[in-house]
Formats: sequence, structure tokens, C-alpha cells
Amino acid sequence: MDRLRIGFLPLVDAALPILAHELGFAEAEGLELQLVRDLSWATVQDRLLYGHSDAAHMVAPLAISTTLGLARPAVPLSVPFVLGLNGNAITLTPDLAARVTKIGSPGDIKAVGAKLREVIQERRKSGRVLRLGVVHRYSSHNYMLRYWLKGCDIGDEEDVSIVTIAPPFAADALAAGEVDGICVGAPWNSVAVERGVGVVVATTSQIWRRGVEKVLAVQQERIEAERELFDRLLRALYRAGEAFVDPHQVAAITEILALPKYLDGSAAAINRVIQDRVLFAKGHEPVHIPDFMFQHREAANFPWTSQAAWLYAQMAAAGHVKPDIQDYLAAQAVFRPDIYRAALATVGATLPGASSKLEGGISTPTGVGSIQGRLILGADNFFDGQSFDPDAYATMLQNSRV
Repeated sequence: MDRLRIGFLPLVDAALPILAHELGFAEAEGLELQLVRDLSWATVQDRLLYGHSDAAHMVAPLAISTTLGLARPAVPLSVPFVLGLNGNAITLTPDLAARVTKIGSPGDIKAVGAKLREVIQERRKSGRVLRLGVVHRYSSHNYMLRYWLKGCDIGDEEDVSIVTIAPPFAADALAAGEVDGICVGAPWNSVAVERGVGVVVATTSQIWRRGVEKVLAVQQERIEAERELFDRLLRALYRAGEAFVDPHQVAAITEILALPKYLDGSAAAINRVIQDRVLFAKGHEPVHIPDFMFQHREAANFPWTSQAAWLYAQMAAAGHVKPDIQDYLAAQAVFRPDIYRAALATVGATLPGASSKLEGGISTPTGVGSIQGRLILGADNFFDGQSFDPDAYATMLQNSRV
């Protein structure tokens, strides 16, 4: 039996490594998984880079920033598998939420942004800046939040201050008045709502219907040297994904994830997330949000290089990286559809024929080319109706060098 240590944070989208272990899929592949729970993404990153773990549940942009050497020496990482799409929400203090949305139900995200802009303009007159917390500087939470704010004409530092808070402490920061809002993953928004210190005003699935969120990250040198070992891990994760979307297993999966060694949280809150039900405010009924946290279906675990391309473009827009065509290509190369295809070809997985696509370009279910299985992709639209063409962005970067 080969042993692999996997670092994770207590979030619902850490489910696949947990289920691969608990439901025996890893064992069937000759693997013993040791799951190491941490409290911050920085610790997950350190554990992976210093060899204390073999792979990690990680926010997707952090794998890119690590490879590019942002804020620390570069260590190339590979992402052969996406662990989940979306699953995050924007939660504001109750008094602020009451000013921008109808409490307890999902609103039009553009309208919420417009009202938030009015609040910000009022605050600017008194020298107060809106303060929002995200889980890491290089996180999809940060970039989706910024994308939404910019689309609502909110964007400069005079409008909003964005700070970092580890997910398990996000509700505490909201309760203490350290921030006016948080953008974190499930179940931590529910924790804030159930404590009465926060109200959900939007979900990231409203910002980008199929936004890439958590990934499996492995040091590039390691995965290239031991491909067969990690191929087995990917097959175990794939089987875990099949179980996660099986409605007959929801109760059992909820019980597993709620265990103290994993999420150590409310079984009710975890159960809601698995079923795409969001509790927007305390005392209200949960609301079904289509694709709130998207798993497994429609090749959701496939690492499209265009997803990495979009993240790089947002990192550049935020000023976190200087736009550069070589860095852009390196960012895309972090996502490894080639490894995904090779590992899963033998298990009947649907395998997209392309490695890149027009992100945000699908408004209705659309059949796309595949080399195995039949693949129909659902809507992946951005809230502003825009789309992202990775080739067009590359052309723009190349022209900017001329």
C-alpha cells in the first residue's frame, strides 16, 4: 500500500480526498491517504512546498502564484484535477445587507452591486472605507469579488479595502466588526448566518456560473517522477466525485464531512451545501441555488487551461502580477489536462477533446467535442455578459510588447 499525505482546509469542497479515503476508493487503488487538516492556505502551501505533504487541496490561483514565484521563490506546481467549482458566497453585516438586498433571498447581483456602490459613496464622504475579507491574496474568492466590484464600478482602494482572513475565523472577524463583509467558502458563510452576524447577499456562482475554485496541487517535479502513483490518486478522486453527486449518499457523506477530524461543523449546514441550498439569513428558509457548488458533472473536475488563463488575467488586473506573455503561458501550463486524460481514460470518464475553451461563452446546454464519452456543458456565463477568450488575451499581451 502506497501512502500519500494530503493537506486540506475544513471546507465542503475538500470532500473528494476525504471521501476517497473514507469510502475505500483510495484503498482500491492501493493507496493509503493521510489527510492533514490545516487552518490557513498559507500553511497548506508551506506544507506542500517543504515536503510535509504529497498533494494539497488548494485555491486555484495559489497554485499559479506559487509557480510564478509571487511573494516567495518560485516552485512549479501542477494541477491535474479540479476539486470543485464555486461554493463561495459574499456575506455582509446584517445592517449593511439590509441596505443592499432583500434579506433572506437571492437578489439581482447587479442591483446589489449598484446599492453597495451608493453605500460606499456615502462612506467616502465621512472618510470610511468598506472593508471586505477574503481567504488569501491569491484566491478565486479575491478575484471573483474584484471582478464583481469592478463590473459595478467599484474598484479602487478609496472604495474598498480587501484583507485576508483564514476561513475558520471569517465569522469571528465579522462579529468583531473587523470587516464589513466576507467572501469565503462553505460552510463558513453559514456559520456567520447561523450566529446572526452576517447575511448572504450573493454567491460566486452568480458572478461566474462555472468558476474554478479548489484544485489538487502537486509539485511538478514530483508528479512527473511518479505519474503512475498520482494516476491512481486521480482515479480515486474521480470515484469519490461520482459518490458526491449521488443523491442516495447525501446523508452518509454529510455524516463523514461533519466529523471533528474533517470539517467539525454543523451537519445541517454541510447537508445544505451538498444539495445546493443556501441559508441567506437567520430565521429564513434555505433557498436552492442552481450549481452553488458544482461537482463532478459535465467534466467539472477537468483542469481547463482557459480557467488558469482567466485567473492570470484577474491577477494582472489586480496588480498582483505584471502582464507578461511568458508568465501567462506558464500560468496556463500549471493546469494539466494531459495528466487528467491519461489517468482517467481507463475508468470511463468523459474526456474533453480540447484543453481550452471560451470561458463564459455558453448560455444554454451545448455539446462539445470529446475523445471519450458524450459531453454536454451547461451555462457558464459571467454576471456581466462578457466572455473570456484566452487566445485574444495572449494576442493582447504579445501586442503590448511591440
